Amino acid sequence: MLTLTGELVYLRALEPEDLDFLFEVENKEDLWEVSATSYPFSRYILKQYLENSHKDIYEVKQLRLVICTIAGDTVGFIDIFDFDPKNRRAALGIVIFHEKNRKKGYGTEALELICKYCFTHLGLHQVYAHVGEDNTTSKILFEKAGFELIANKKDWNLVNGEYKAELTYQLIN
Repeated sequence: MLTLTGELVYLRALEPEDLDFLFEVENKEDLWEVSATSYPFSRYILKQYLENSHKDIYEVKQLRLVICTIAGDTVGFIDIFDFDPKNRRAALGIVIFHEKNRKKGYGTEALELICKYCFTHLGLHQVYAHVGEDNTTSKILFEKAGFELIANKKDWNLVNGEYKAELTYQLIN
């Protein structure tokens, strides 16, 4: 069973050639809220990250994959992080970077593929995601994929001087 290839997208490992796209994504201030980032990353730091991206998920407790269209265009990233093999769970994060690539089914299929990968190859029992209360697109994405809203953490994140709630979505295999 193929777990990383769908009809619209496939997921692949990071390559050195992804440096420019990674730099663009990681340094887009609009995304810092969802990635809990508060400062820009240098090309040097991101190059080191790419050079170490081959390390085993069991060692580094995270895995970032590139979302590519079947035609080979890079459209985003999907992450497994807070990997906990003992309790067989992990958090997921996803970004489809350019607006022109959104609402085409790429995110939906990438999320389905990563869940299948987590359950099939990593033997996970559950995956979960943290979503900002005003991130309607992500809420719809995770609900469409069968994730259940299990928590509403009020005043969880301070964003531009205002506290916002964070929602937790969970999918149990």
